[in-house]
Amino acid sequence: MERLNSNLYLQNYYIMKENERLRKKAQVLNQENQALLSELKQKLGKPNSKNANVGGICSSSNTNPSNSSKP
Repeated sequence: MERLNSNLYLQNYYIMKENERLRKKAQVLNQENQALLSELKQKLGKPNSKNANVGGICSSSNTNPSNSSKP
């Protein structure tokens, strides 16, 4: 019984260590995500002439060519 408790204790210890490692990794990923989101919002908030032209081209090319071939 004592051996079983020792094994369970070790398993629990390793699980807690892994959980701590994953929590730290999640925090880093969240910070990176927030930074990228902020950068994206800044870029979308300040459209330059290149983005405006690309948007115009993309929106005009949304026509479906398969519709024109139908009788």
